[in-house]
Amino acid sequence: MNTDENRALDFVPQKEIVYNKLLPYSDRLDQESNEILAKIKNNLGRAVQLKELWPGVLFWTRKLSTYIRLHGRKFSKEDHILFIKLLYELVTIPKLEISMMQGFARLLVNLLKKKELLSREDLELPWFPLYEMLERILYSKTEHLGLNWFPNSVENVLKTLVKSCRYFPKNATLEMLQEWRPLMCPFDVTMQKAISYFELFLPTTLPPELHHKGFKLWFDELIDLWGSVQNLPGWEGNLVNLFARLASDTIGYIDWDPYIPKIFTRILRSLNLPVGSSQVLVPRYLTNAYDIGHVVIWISSMLGGPSKQAQRKLSGLFNSITSFYHPSNNGRWLMKLMKLLQRLPASIVWRLHRERFKKPSWLTPVPDSHKLTEQDITDFVECMKQPVLLAMFSKTGSLEAAHALQNLALMRPELVIPPVLEKTYPALETLIEPHQLTATLSCVIGVARSLVSGSKRFPEGPTHMLPLLMRALPGVDPNDFSKCMITFQFIATFATLVPLVDCSSAILERDDLSEVERELCSATAEFEDFVLQFMDRCFALIESSTLEQTREETETEKMTHLESLVELGLSSTFSTILTQCSKDIFKVALEKVFNFATTNIFETRVAGRMVADMCRAAAKCHPEESLKLFVPHCYNAITHLTVNEDVLHEEELDKELLWNLQLLSEITRVDGDKLLQYRGQLVQILQQTLYLKCKQGYTLSCNLLHHLLRSTALIYPTEYCSISEGFDRPLSEYFPIKDWGKPGDLWNLNIHWHVPTKEEISFIFYVLDTFLQPELVKLQRHADGEFEMSRDDRLQSLTIIQHCLMGSGSLLPSLNGEKITDLVPSLVSLEETSLYMGIDFGEYKFLFIVLDHILENSEDDTKSLFLIIKIIGDLLHFRGSHKHEFDSRWKSFNLVKKSMENRLHGRKKHIRALLIDRVMLQHELRKLTVEGCEYKTIHRDLLKDLLCLSTSAYSQVRSKAQQVFFTALGTYNFCCRDVIPQVLEFLKPGRQDITQQQFKGALYCLLGNHNGVCLANLHDWDCIVQTWPAIVSSGLSKAMSLEKPSIVRLFDDLADKIHRQYETIGLDFNVRHGILFKKYEKLINYLLDCLNQRNLPWKFEHIAIGFLSLLLRDDHPLPVQAIRFFVQSLNHDALVVRKMSISAVAGILKQLKRPHKKIKINPYELSGVSEPSEILAGDRQDNQWVKYNSSRLPKTRKDWEACHFVEKTHWGYYYWPCKLLVYAPPEEQPKLGRKREELTEGEQIIYEHFSDTKFIEQLINFLSLEDRKGKDKFNPRRFCLFKGLFRNFDDAFLPILKPHLERLVADSHESTQRCVAEIIAGLIRGCKHWTFAKVETLWKLLCPLIRTALSNITVETYSDWGTCIATACESRDPRKLHWLFEMLMESPVNGEGGSFVDACRLYVLQGGLAQQEWRVPELLHRLLQYLEPKLTQVYKNVRERIGSVLTYIFMIDVSLPKTLQTSSPRISDFTSRILVKLKPLMDADEEIQNHVVEENGIGEQDERTQAIKLLKTVLKWLMASAGRSFSTAIEEQLHLLPLLFKIAPVENDDSYDELKRDAKTCLSLMSQGLLYPHQIPLVLQVLNQTAGSSSWHARYTVLTYLQTMVFYNLFTFLNDEETVKDVQWLVIRLLEDEQLEVREIAATTLGGLLQCNFLNMDASMQTHFEKLCKTRLPKKRKRDPGAVMDTIPPADLVKRHAGVLGLSACILSSPYDVPTWMPQLLMDLSVHLNDTQPIEMTVKKTLSNFRRTHHDNWQEHKQQFTDDQLLVLTDLLVSPCYYA
Repeated sequence: MNTDENRALDFVPQKEIVYNKLLPYSDRLDQESNEILAKIKNNLGRAVQLKELWPGVLFWTRKLSTYIRLHGRKFSKEDHILFIKLLYELVTIPKLEISMMQGFARLLVNLLKKKELLSREDLELPWFPLYEMLERILYSKTEHLGLNWFPNSVENVLKTLVKSCRYFPKNATLEMLQEWRPLMCPFDVTMQKAISYFELFLPTTLPPELHHKGFKLWFDELIDLWGSVQNLPGWEGNLVNLFARLASDTIGYIDWDPYIPKIFTRILRSLNLPVGSSQVLVPRYLTNAYDIGHVVIWISSMLGGPSKQAQRKLSGLFNSITSFYHPSNNGRWLMKLMKLLQRLPASIVWRLHRERFKKPSWLTPVPDSHKLTEQDITDFVECMKQPVLLAMFSKTGSLEAAHALQNLALMRPELVIPPVLEKTYPALETLIEPHQLTATLSCVIGVARSLVSGSKRFPEGPTHMLPLLMRALPGVDPNDFSKCMITFQFIATFATLVPLVDCSSAILERDDLSEVERELCSATAEFEDFVLQFMDRCFALIESSTLEQTREETETEKMTHLESLVELGLSSTFSTILTQCSKDIFKVALEKVFNFATTNIFETRVAGRMVADMCRAAAKCHPEESLKLFVPHCYNAITHLTVNEDVLHEEELDKELLWNLQLLSEITRVDGDKLLQYRGQLVQILQQTLYLKCKQGYTLSCNLLHHLLRSTALIYPTEYCSISEGFDRPLSEYFPIKDWGKPGDLWNLNIHWHVPTKEEISFIFYVLDTFLQPELVKLQRHADGEFEMSRDDRLQSLTIIQHCLMGSGSLLPSLNGEKITDLVPSLVSLEETSLYMGIDFGEYKFLFIVLDHILENSEDDTKSLFLIIKIIGDLLHFRGSHKHEFDSRWKSFNLVKKSMENRLHGRKKHIRALLIDRVMLQHELRKLTVEGCEYKTIHRDLLKDLLCLSTSAYSQVRSKAQQVFFTALGTYNFCCRDVIPQVLEFLKPGRQDITQQQFKGALYCLLGNHNGVCLANLHDWDCIVQTWPAIVSSGLSKAMSLEKPSIVRLFDDLADKIHRQYETIGLDFNVRHGILFKKYEKLINYLLDCLNQRNLPWKFEHIAIGFLSLLLRDDHPLPVQAIRFFVQSLNHDALVVRKMSISAVAGILKQLKRPHKKIKINPYELSGVSEPSEILAGDRQDNQWVKYNSSRLPKTRKDWEACHFVEKTHWGYYYWPCKLLVYAPPEEQPKLGRKREELTEGEQIIYEHFSDTKFIEQLINFLSLEDRKGKDKFNPRRFCLFKGLFRNFDDAFLPILKPHLERLVADSHESTQRCVAEIIAGLIRGCKHWTFAKVETLWKLLCPLIRTALSNITVETYSDWGTCIATACESRDPRKLHWLFEMLMESPVNGEGGSFVDACRLYVLQGGLAQQEWRVPELLHRLLQYLEPKLTQVYKNVRERIGSVLTYIFMIDVSLPKTLQTSSPRISDFTSRILVKLKPLMDADEEIQNHVVEENGIGEQDERTQAIKLLKTVLKWLMASAGRSFSTAIEEQLHLLPLLFKIAPVENDDSYDELKRDAKTCLSLMSQGLLYPHQIPLVLQVLNQTAGSSSWHARYTVLTYLQTMVFYNLFTFLNDEETVKDVQWLVIRLLEDEQLEVREIAATTLGGLLQCNFLNMDASMQTHFEKLCKTRLPKKRKRDPGAVMDTIPPADLVKRHAGVLGLSACILSSPYDVPTWMPQLLMDLSVHLNDTQPIEMTVKKTLSNFRRTHHDNWQEHKQQFTDDQLLVLTDLLVSPCYYA
């Protein structure tokens, strides 16, 4: 920063956009920004004082965000803090309209973005208002009833807002924990809420001295919770995100070592990699897996520090998953692996940047002891290298690998680049595998910068550049598009980085060169050769892509998409090369291009464009030399060809003339002042060619005119060289090799700008006078009727005008006219701020053309109309560049920046060309920021013209005009209010003169395009009051016809878009409060009036009702007439209307709900226990009183009123809230049993209708119709309706409903049962505040009804009844519902009505109990006692149901930290009872067959049969609980393992009976379970025991179980060396099993364990196997024909086979490389090729597998073998000849 600049500003800016200082007019910007900032501060402050949120505050906050976009945070620290505090206040206004809230939130996020600018001392924000806002919006109580409409984006906006606002006070952590701990009940959905709040809010950036007020308050509690949850509930991911953020913010202050094995085991599990063949997937493992982005942050924050444990585990992780990266593997898990690969290096680079290069700020620095050391970096790069190199050729493309390599090469180029080059050179040589070429080239592009800059670590890097470039040339291949594009990118990347200067003479001149530099110098002699060869290749490419004759004739003006991409690649690469050339090489190249362009004649569509592009590139680099060659040549050719007057009138012109015109029009796109010396010749050519008759001819000439004006009028940089001084200096002063890969210096960029001089500006006006003026006069006269013009003439004239506009747009003054100010009322000035564009505008008078003439006389001249639309668009928006061009340039700038940036050193160390590009973009951004312009009368006229064109008769004209129209609507302040009435004119029902096309055009104008303004749905009462009724009443217009599908579709889209985009509009902007209510009611009355029109088509009736239902709100009741309409519509004929009305009435009832009073109670006083000092969850003394206790149920009125009902299930499980609120006694609540006179008007309407028997009868009939057969479900909307009725009017309607309920219950039809279930659920939930007497009567009515219903239950309805009871019990104190529970508990499984009804009753009961979670231990015990004798059920459906019920019974028995033993049933007691009954199966040795006859015979069955039936139910329970519970009871399940091993089948065969299949599934699920360290020895003990079992099936299954279990708990196992030895010993022992199948699976398991690096291939293992191999087999004797065949003693054979299998496992464990020990093992194996079976078979299999997996890279692998070994191997691998 220079000091003089601060004087202009009088404050120290927080952080400005540096690029602004490099603009040619930077000296003016301080004054400009000061003025704008002062305006913003002044008006914003005033608007806030006046409490005028709309339009004042909104308008000026938008201006502030534009200011930040253009100037960065260019205000003082004090202002910054004030802005933030003001916006924070605004965002948290309680009833703020959502769209405003989002606008403020986005701006606030932007202000808080750069954390380092404001420290915790500068700023403190409260957290509670944000929490209240999230609670109100994300957990809205009224949204599901349609009383609030929030946009989809709101959740992300709010979360980002909280993330940015974490400047909370230091006591915030404690307050948050007190607020959210009570929600932590793991069985309840509130757990997810609590943990996600913790993840969002908890502050982690407190300084170390405050850590005791920060994470230390919760870290142990939450990490223990995380460590003890086993089955991946949804909230586990949120905890991981929280830990990742904590780790990253407090590197060095937390010791992660004790948790590291757990962390890595869980990360590995979360990748969901497949293990073994028959794996059963648990769906929640997929949906709730960790977010890789956070995992990566966590890992990279734990690396470093004194103990290197994290790095060891990370290496282990990559070792175990490397083989999954091989390109031959593919699956849904691959994306995750690739993401891990891409993000991890980036994260480490970011951390290094933070530790070594970042400016220190207030954020806590990493202590020196924990910074990453050089050794840490090397270890990290080493462990990532192998997987990255494999991933280069992945099926998903090489992008991720290239990104990873780019970051790895920044840290350790010498480790990463050589192996990439090793793969690249052969790929460049082969022609047959283009995929390999594209993959390697894109990876080399990633490391290009590290390669050419030749750092200390990798000095020989640059020597590879020339060989790579030369070999890449053949890639410019017309036949392979993708290869061609990647080659262009490759060459361009290297050319940008390196000056192409021949320095070979420096070897003689200088003596201070290192060895590598000398080598480079001599290599640079090849540059010239390279450039020329490249040009030859390009010429060949161009010649092969000429437009074929056939296309020439069928006027296709466009190139194909691919061709245009190639054109782009070619021209940008060529221009990069020429920019970076020395003058000598450039001259040769120029000559070559000039000759190529002038000796041939090209067609102008494809080849011509490419050649002209190449010439333009040359002209841009050195305009003087190039123009000297090209202009005279083209001038002579064109003048020569146009000497003859006849040329003017020819339809088809000479090819040569067209080609020269094209060439000339492209080479004039150069630095403007260089063109001036040729101005005479250029103007003369324009005069000769602008008036040609041939369209192609005059269009090219217009391009010339456009480029000529543009080159002289715009501001732009004139060179993009990588060194600002250029390369043309003698080698003695300047040595280019030093600048290879050098970044640009942001502070000394020395950009050469082109700024129009006086001379150029006068030239522009001379050209405009010469060519534009006559055309305008001509058209003016034509419009007045003095002068006839043919269509073609008119088109030509408009083309000239349009090109003049495009060329000189930046110099033309903005449109003048009166401002239109009366559109919105405001007490604050809404003036515009103007930006300086670098040019003082010249004065030039413009005449406006009258469109009407064309529209009246020849509306079908669409081509002229297209041009007119373009011209209007340019007049409105064009200031020298187009928005869409700017957007695509911004995008490509970001792409290039990403592919070449250096994230390690940061600080904008980009290539100079990129920095210049960014400054240019900054200039364009300023030009384009004219949005929010003042709306003047001239704009109004142009918009009218556009609207006229948007409703034209031709659809193409309409759609083009509509696009311009929509852009304009988004540009001018408040112009929509002006335009809407004009659009709605076309929809008025009374008008006779509207055509269908106009009608459609107007509808399209209302609809808007997908991202612009939608006129039909502006968030503004004034507009909606006009548009919605107009859309509805347009149904009566003459032009509307429902026969036309396009019109029907339009109305559907309109209604759909309004419903999708509607957000509740605020009614409360303080100042205009009353007015808004009037508008709201006016709109509702309008819509009701429309609905009352006699002949309104049904479609419009539905649209209107849809609009009405959007207007329900939670802060203002619906007007009475609308309530009446909706209640009556409950019985409308149309189903759609009935559905909308049900939702609406449910919402209305919510609006009419009377508030109920609450009082605070103290739970500790109620239970008579003192408050505990530490947190203990679970069943404590102080929460006993909330539980269900049949001896203390409130069965009398006195008990009922004395009882404190706690409705929310989670209160009190973990922690009591600070303020526990319960409802006050009944006498303080609103009055029940009111008479009609006591009701409000709205309530009376509902009361009357629902007391009317006819109305109710009809309603019930409608509700019990079926909607879609077999698809209907219990409908929550209808439930809400009835709940609301019974809540608001207590039992007023019961007498009328009672007969209906009794009738419906008896009818077993699906739809009637559903209807009654909905009503009953509504009744039970609605009677929450009834008096005891009323409730008791209600249950007397309900119990018999539910009994009847359950006896009539059917397949179709059981889920509805389950939902009904579950809904009824949700958030209700169980003591309130004791009638229901006692009735359901009577006897669920009593066999009445068959097994199906039993299962259903259980399902319904389960629904009720599951909602009550931990508060009904007594009922759960009673149920378990009842079920236990019935576990031997015969029927499968009852068994499955019992299994599921058992899961819920034991759900509460969790082993979470700080949780007391539960008083609900416990798994351990249950299993011990079961094991006694299963004993007969445990002891028996023979196969367990499923020989039970499926019938409950009267005769006593033997114990064994009973045990088998019991086992089936137990298996169902194990399977059901695998996916649902939080922690698995491992120790209890272990006792069942031996039994399961015995039953589970070995083969994958579905024909097995249920028992075996279930056993297999259970084993698969159990083997994937997460184990705690103390459980591992127990499991291994069981496995060892089973390995000695007599059944080989069991021994076989042990191995498959073991492999999955080890992989899914890899690091927990690896953490204890003893267990690793035990596992190894177990596998090796089973290798010598007498059963062949067991031996083979043991070998497979061994291979798997070696491959995931669980076991290491060490010398002892190798010698063990070699020794086994040498077991002697006795010689085969000549056998007598009658002798017994098998004479080899099996024990010896088994041992020998075991040895061979062991060797084979080792060989197959590294399928993609050849470790040092492998050649020897292969030799050992080869000896056994002729042994007896099964050995021979094993050897053959192994060899063929080895050959298959190593075939791809055999050239590489060959190097590991000696010649002798290769000979033997070739013999083995080549199959023997048949004829030998």
